[in-house]
Amino acid sequence: MTAVIDKPSAPERPPSRWAAPPRPVWEEEPGRAGAAGKGLVLTLACLAILFPLWIVVVTSLSSRKTIDEAGGLVMIPKGITFVAYKELLSGGQVTRATVISVLITLVGTLFSMTVSVLCAYGLSRIGSLGHRWFLMLLLATMFFSAGLIPTYLLVQSLGLTDSYLALILPSAVSVFNILVLRGFFMGISQELTDSARIDGAGDFRILWQIVMPLSRAVLAVITLFYAVGYWSAWFNASLYLNDQDKMPLQNVMIQLVQKQQAPVGLGQAIKTGELSGLAVQMAVMVMALLPVAVLSPFVQKHFKKGMLTGAVKG
Repeated sequence: MTAVIDKPSAPERPPSRWAAPPRPVWEEEPGRAGAAGKGLVLTLACLAILFPLWIVVVTSLSSRKTIDEAGGLVMIPKGITFVAYKELLSGGQVTRATVISVLITLVGTLFSMTVSVLCAYGLSRIGSLGHRWFLMLLLATMFFSAGLIPTYLLVQSLGLTDSYLALILPSAVSVFNILVLRGFFMGISQELTDSARIDGAGDFRILWQIVMPLSRAVLAVITLFYAVGYWSAWFNASLYLNDQDKMPLQNVMIQLVQKQQAPVGLGQAIKTGELSGLAVQMAVMVMALLPVAVLSPFVQKHFKKGMLTGAVKG
């Protein structure tokens, strides 16, 4: 009598990172026509987004001769050159504006996140002093505002005109972002914070060592929102700044694209034919879009968890 020896089963492979998540039991498998239609729609949407970006990048890397031959925007690269970027970053107005935009974005994002996190944590503690009244006051600002003229008069009376603080303070806090953070903080287990308080931890220590490490997803998303807002902002600078040397990159781009004003130091190069004005315009656009395009993929994975969870639990 021979014994039957069971063969060891092959170990299960871990799910691939790119594999689609399992479907719910009530959702049927898509047919071939449906899958093909979705693929076609997504392909067309990607092309509609990437094709203009491709034209902008290729035109910024084209020589004046190539742009003249194409009659404007270039779709097929010929004779790639980085002259436009070299001239823009050679220490003129664009270089100074880029440095200003970077500093305003870093300082403004840090200040906005600090205020928003502290405010959201205080509002998430039910029963804290003035909790309900502060919350209603913040909600009221989402529907009622003083208007442009009173805001300008306030900034002027505070002596912030022609100051970099005028680019940060008027738009430093977003009530929507505070509400999202508050909803996420309220979803953290109350028993966890209570046990830390029993061990002698104060509010700041609980916030720093418990709440914030558990809220990395929503913090990453809100940080990106604030950073993109500061980087893309141009209205406050055009309203409160009079010195052209203090203008951020977005305002220089507006002067270059809409008003056809060449940045300081490049006017002579464009007149003599060394540079194409269109290539300079496209290069400034690329420089303005590059930080957002680079940072967004790293925060993309946190969007669903950070935004939806905070919104639902709020």
